[in-house]
Amino acid sequence: MEHALSPATLAELRRPRPYPAVSVLTPTHRREPENGQDPVRLRNVVAEARKRLESDPAVTRDRRADVVAHLDRALAEVDLTHAEDGLVIFAAPGEHQVWSLGRSVPERVVLSDTFLTRNLVAAQAAERSFWVLSVSADRVTLWSGGPDRVVEVRSGGFPLIRNRENFDAERQMRVGDLPSTFRDESTRQFLRKADTAMSMVLRREPRPLYITGEQAALSLLDEAGSVTEAAVRVRRGGLAHAGPDAVWQAIRPVLDAETTKDTTSVVRELTSARGHRTFAAGLDELWQSAREGRVRLLAVEENYRATVRDLGEHLMPAESGDLDAHDDIVDELVEQCLETGAKVRFVPDGTLGDADGIAGVLRY
Repeated sequence: MEHALSPATLAELRRPRPYPAVSVLTPTHRREPENGQDPVRLRNVVAEARKRLESDPAVTRDRRADVVAHLDRALAEVDLTHAEDGLVIFAAPGEHQVWSLGRSVPERVVLSDTFLTRNLVAAQAAERSFWVLSVSADRVTLWSGGPDRVVEVRSGGFPLIRNRENFDAERQMRVGDLPSTFRDESTRQFLRKADTAMSMVLRREPRPLYITGEQAALSLLDEAGSVTEAAVRVRRGGLAHAGPDAVWQAIRPVLDAETTKDTTSVVRELTSARGHRTFAAGLDELWQSAREGRVRLLAVEENYRATVRDLGEHLMPAESGDLDAHDDIVDELVEQCLETGAKVRFVPDGTLGDADGIAGVLRY
């Protein structure tokens, strides 16, 4: 199952396909007893997709058979033992993908000539993905981080491993010879190579970057390149050779502190906007402003959801299941704001006070 949504991957998913491009969405659960219903709901929503394909006169028999075969393959690939909060299946002639999301999605089936991506975009914004670069004199490891874990990245040249006879960084640390290791020109070149590789990763997929290592390693990386300029430094050695649990435990307090700082900054911006008359609150006002490209910052409480009907001029509250109801209007709004260059920040529930779960700063 897929987890990481890079700009290149998103562009590929949004590419027009031969009709029908089928998007199947269903909420999932991480824990018992709620997750007991997930297999049944998943089978039911895939069965609904098959029915829709069967009854659509625009879908030829051969194309229907192709897409149904890919739906079946996608269903076989789903691993609900590691379910998160939402599941998305994409199937089109000749292809299929399965996405696991850390944000809930409404249950729905959509047949179109493109895949439905807004739920993936909103989930990525809510997850606050980040990179961790763990540096030592003989190994540089890259980790991809999310809400509750890090996973080692084995692409883009990572991990970088330096092979040298009689080289034992741990031994040198024990006997007090580590500083000389980081004054060595070959070590400088090794870390310069790591800086170049990390720069390429950030160009492809910009995220906040945390760099871990001994102070000597961090100082040399400062001198060797430029990725440390916007990174958060974590003075903790040994993580380049560690497992994901050790890295997560080391980085989690730093993440919590950064999240608190970011939330405080968002609240400060919203407060300032009130004084400058660029503050907006409520789904209806923000929806209209987003359509006009006027939103500069959108703040959403983590568990804020709403179901509405779009009447054109305004949004009207609705019940899930109502005709023309939008169960994922918040995700639509998040995607629209990101498309127009706005910053989107998810904040803890209760942060926005009387703004009722969603607020923003307008450009004008």
